[in-house]
Amino acid sequence: MRVVFTKGPGTSYDIAVHRETGAGLAPRNGPGGHRYLPHDLVHFLVEAEAGIKLGVYGRLAAGDNGLFWPADPTERAKAARRRKSRPVKPSPQAQADMARSEELAAIALPVWEVRHGHAQALPAYVPAGEMPAELERIVSRFDAYADRWHALPVGGSLTLTW
Repeated sequence: MRVVFTKGPGTSYDIAVHRETGAGLAPRNGPGGHRYLPHDLVHFLVEAEAGIKLGVYGRLAAGDNGLFWPADPTERAKAARRRKSRPVKPSPQAQADMARSEELAAIALPVWEVRHGHAQALPAYVPAGEMPAELERIVSRFDAYADRWHALPVGGSLTLTW
């Protein structure tokens, strides 16, 4: 699966997913809010580095639509009917993986921001002391993409493979 993050004005961006399994998905706007590490890019990097199988991107690769809608109008209508008639409750493992993705992102991003002078101090919920190796790897992964994203012009893209 290829995921394309396209920079918009300010901190906005679009995200497109090109996958082998499931309906083709329409691109959507990301929540924005960060000049160096957009929210959806953070989750991609966290889930890839931590080996999270049923987070946002693993589920998309497996055919789940997540927060996306099928690009084909007929498929979109079918998906809307399915969501209304049979809401899908994620499995306990998928719920745990999503929670782990959120937890790691919530810790790793502020660590990266402090290390790079974009924040003064860590939030109180970030554990003090030595960082676990997994979090160090995630923060290093952020280092590999943050400046590349920031340097992109509006309309420029980063493509990552899941």
